[in-house]
Amino acid sequence: MRVSVSFFSYFQDLTGCAQTTEALAEGSRLDDLYRRIVGRFPKLAPLEKSTLLAVGVDYQPRDYVLRDGDEVSLFPPVQGG
Repeated sequence: MRVSVSFFSYFQDLTGCAQTTEALAEGSRLDDLYRRIVGRFPKLAPLEKSTLLAVGVDYQPRDYVLRDGDEVSLFPPVQGG
C-alpha cells in the first residue's frame, strides 16, 4: 500500500522536502511508517517523542493501522502563529 507524508514547519528544513510517498506492507502501523521516515531523514530522530502525527485531519496514536491512500502529516512539537 502507499501513503503520502507531509512535513510541516521546520520539518521541511530538516527533511529537505514538503512531501514524500512511502510504500508499506498491508497492516503497517503509524509507528512503522515513522521508523521508515526517520531512517530516510535521520535529523527527525531527536524529535521522536514530541513529533505530532496525524492521519487525515485527526491526530492518531502510533499503533494506528494505516490504510492504502492515507495522508499522514508530521508536525513539530511547537508551532507559533
